[in-house]
Amino acid sequence: MARISLKRLAVLCAVIAVLFGPAVWMGPAEAQADEAAATSPRNRAPLTILQINDVYVTQPVDGQGGVARIATLKQRLTAAGRTPLLMIAGDFLSPSVASSVFQGEQMIAAFNAMGMDFATFGNHEFDFNKDVLLKRMAESKFQWIAANVLDTATGKPLGSAKPYVIRTFGTLKVGFIGLCLTTGEIAPEKAKGIRLTDPTQAVAKYLPLMKRDGATVIVALTHLTFAQDRALAETFPQIDIIVGGHEHYPITQTENRTLISKAGQDGRFVARIDVNRRPNGAVERFYELVPITSALPDEPRTAEVVKSYEDRLGKELDAVVGTSTVDLDAVSIRMRSSETNLGDLVADAVRADTNADAAILNAGSIRGDKIYPAGPLTRRTVVAIHPFGNVVCVVEVPGRVLLQALNSGVSKLPVNAGQFPQVSGVAMTVDPRAAAGSRVRDVHVNGQPLDLAKKYRVAIADFMLTGGDEYSMFANQTVLVGPQSGGLLVTALEKYIAAKGTVSPAIDGRITVLH
Repeated sequence: MARISLKRLAVLCAVIAVLFGPAVWMGPAEAQADEAAATSPRNRAPLTILQINDVYVTQPVDGQGGVARIATLKQRLTAAGRTPLLMIAGDFLSPSVASSVFQGEQMIAAFNAMGMDFATFGNHEFDFNKDVLLKRMAESKFQWIAANVLDTATGKPLGSAKPYVIRTFGTLKVGFIGLCLTTGEIAPEKAKGIRLTDPTQAVAKYLPLMKRDGATVIVALTHLTFAQDRALAETFPQIDIIVGGHEHYPITQTENRTLISKAGQDGRFVARIDVNRRPNGAVERFYELVPITSALPDEPRTAEVVKSYEDRLGKELDAVVGTSTVDLDAVSIRMRSSETNLGDLVADAVRADTNADAAILNAGSIRGDKIYPAGPLTRRTVVAIHPFGNVVCVVEVPGRVLLQALNSGVSKLPVNAGQFPQVSGVAMTVDPRAAAGSRVRDVHVNGQPLDLAKKYRVAIADFMLTGGDEYSMFANQTVLVGPQSGGLLVTALEKYIAAKGTVSPAIDGRITVLH
């Protein structure tokens, strides 16, 4: 796996071209020079894939991204005689400030305006419920593709989705198949009425049908982990390109003969893949990671749609609820592998709201992947920190279950993972070198050593109560406050900040990770 910077990409492109033959990596300068050569192999390619994935906002973030800019990129390629196909590899209906209000409607409207062609499901497409998802699909002017997301009522692909589609581009006949992960990141409660089947079995079922229908190039549009994408390429070498999502940073790798591409988060980059076939049947893939910056102007119609939804969010979200005297750390690589001051603040708010002995929150529920600067905290910022609409629940569990939950939360270390626990009322030491399931030691609850037999009142999100992020140990435990009666997590956070007026959270040694 590689995290690709533009500088490194340019340096490596010649080496990779030699090593992998038909897959050619191109740095931006090379790509511009190649674009100018009308007879270049890249310009003879009849298909240009434009890939984005894990896009949660429509506007630029820190100067990068923005769907209106991506729309301009597509239009320019079309004007230059290319055939661009814009694809998103899942995770876009949620989470965001706007999605907390519009439930993803703003994303569909923006994608319709920008000319999206294909989409598959990511785990965040299930954040609302089946009815909302079906409504968003019905509003879409683009094609949803998913071979392993089924409606339990019919046994067929959900809504308007198709398991695969075949499209012709010049001499190419390309088959596109869509796949979604089926892990604990999708809580069963979120997928009521929907059945997620094994992606490998889905490919085994549909790949022969795609070949029967004449596909000479196979593209998998996936929202799977990188490890799953690699395994897919190993099992099905007939797949020429995997256009993937889920990881939030650019990844580009060739696994045997399959090109695997992930373009990062929030449209900060677009992966451009030009596709052709040589006379001997070998598939050529010319790869470029295109930075989306102010060098690309906004496409007016898409920009108008984006602005209309931003305006509708209204002044209510800009109301100040309190002040922080310190920067709040929501950077994912730290949030999902260690204690952070924002993790402490949110967990403290949840525990205070429920008067529980302890609180555990999966770090993936605290969002932003940024530093929220010290100063006024608006309702918009609070919603950005937790844009999911989760409900705070309280369970009564023996100490052994609390320990099991903490061990499950740190089981992926040293990899940063959304299930990592941010805690309140708990102090613990974690040894990542120990076997998963026995990494947590020296646990204290409110200053007292953990008693494995004692019952503790633990505040958690409803997402965790229903087994999300592999917190299955809470099933069949005593529920004191359930999803039907609990308050919103984001409301608990706002109330906590408003009651204090000024907050100054600091890392205080709740989680000590040994290195």
